[in-house]
Amino acid sequence: MTPIAAAGSASRPGGPEGGGPLLEVRDLHTLFDTPRGIVRAVDGVSIAVDRGRTLGIVGESGSGKTVLSRSVMNLLPKRAALPADGEILFEERDLRALTNKQMREYWGPQLAMVFQDPMTSLNPVVKIGRQITEALREHLDLGRKEAQVQAVDLLRSVGIPAPERRLAEYPHQLSGGMRQRVTIAIALSCSPKLLLADEPTTALDVTVQAQILDLLARQQQERHMSMVLVTHDLGVVANRTDEIAVMYAGQIVEKAPTRTLFRSMRHPYTEALMRSIPRIENPSHTRLDAIPGRPPDLAKLPVGCRFAPRCANAQPRCLEENPPLFTDDEPRHEFRCFFPVGTPAGDEARQRNARAGRTAAGIDMSTLTKASA
Repeated sequence: MTPIAAAGSASRPGGPEGGGPLLEVRDLHTLFDTPRGIVRAVDGVSIAVDRGRTLGIVGESGSGKTVLSRSVMNLLPKRAALPADGEILFEERDLRALTNKQMREYWGPQLAMVFQDPMTSLNPVVKIGRQITEALREHLDLGRKEAQVQAVDLLRSVGIPAPERRLAEYPHQLSGGMRQRVTIAIALSCSPKLLLADEPTTALDVTVQAQILDLLARQQQERHMSMVLVTHDLGVVANRTDEIAVMYAGQIVEKAPTRTLFRSMRHPYTEALMRSIPRIENPSHTRLDAIPGRPPDLAKLPVGCRFAPRCANAQPRCLEENPPLFTDDEPRHEFRCFFPVGTPAGDEARQRNARAGRTAAGIDMSTLTKASA
């Protein structure tokens, strides 16, 4: 098990157009000055997205997923966000150095984002047609009639029936699934090279979730577009990503190609997320596995491993040192753990805690038994 300097340091194949990753984030730190102190929302994150590929970013609420996405888009509130360290390279140009005026050249034609809640990302008092045509006229220099025709085609491409009629409607007249399709249409209107989808299926029923995810996959393939899919559910990204990065308390704790992650996950937090997914084979009313405890306060981070207070493998070392990212024999597989799942060290640590009845953090192993069985 070999430590590495940063999550983005492993070699990656270039996309079909060559020239390395489309997006590369290097050792990014995004901090907020709050009355409670400095909040480390993103703390040393490195990722890369190749052209035409999909990266899934997974973690609980508060893990830093959305802040990372907004950092890439340069959409953070200037008053609260402190100047960030690290680099955000899009086609080798650092976006952090650009002003909002300069970013307008990127928002739409280069980078686009699908936000969590379409009711807050869509203007409730502006008709759907105007919200789509504004971007088309601004970035593609289309006339009013041309933009209208393009807007109808966009709505039709995302599966909205009677698109001509929908242009004259307001967001509240559409269902949740249709509103999300509209936000996707707006994001795709200028054919961006990279789409960031931040929890695009939140608050939608299961059937609509599948439709939205299928829609994104189809649009990505047709447009040869790169995508970052942000979610709290490993089940969502299981068959829809090329690589997965698992975030916890502002850091990436595990990153690997999707098949590798599901075949040989190493971080206990990834394992816990996996076990929390409901399974069809379980009997009705089966109690769902939950991760005990709560994520740490990002303004008062612990000295050691940030997951140690909730981890069945936690040892004294975990309370004293925050582990670096390690690699193992699997290509491009990185994880932040001294006692990884599925290794002799990890198995021995868990058995030691089971015999003692408690972890090094003082957690009763009986509360972790189901999740670690």
